[in-house]
Amino acid sequence: MEVINALGRRKTAVARVYLRPGNGNIKINKRSLEEYFPLPTLQYVARQALELTNNVGKYDIDASIDGGGFKGQVEAFRLGVARAIIQLEPEHRPVLKSNGLLRRDPRMVERKKPGQKKARKKFQFSKR
Repeated sequence: MEVINALGRRKTAVARVYLRPGNGNIKINKRSLEEYFPLPTLQYVARQALELTNNVGKYDIDASIDGGGFKGQVEAFRLGVARAIIQLEPEHRPVLKSNGLLRRDPRMVERKKPGQKKARKKFQFSKR
């Protein structure tokens, strides 16, 4: 079987995920999952698509992630893994869709406007 690749995005993070049959090794930017995402909550989010479809230990995942912070990166990785699983096994689509793993989260940082301190915060008003 060939390598399946998928793309996941969140905020400014982009994750390119390459899925191939194997024994469950997950490499992110040439480092292990536990080394790249040391927090247990982030590791749970990264494995969420695999656990919902009972595919833990069936596929080797190699990913390259750039941009964003750790939260955006792990959610981009999760979306990429979910999309790759759909390409490989389309029957898992309803499970992933019902858990919201196939939706790209559209929320982005609002831009700063000119004449204001931040996106919505204004400079202090002075009457005199």
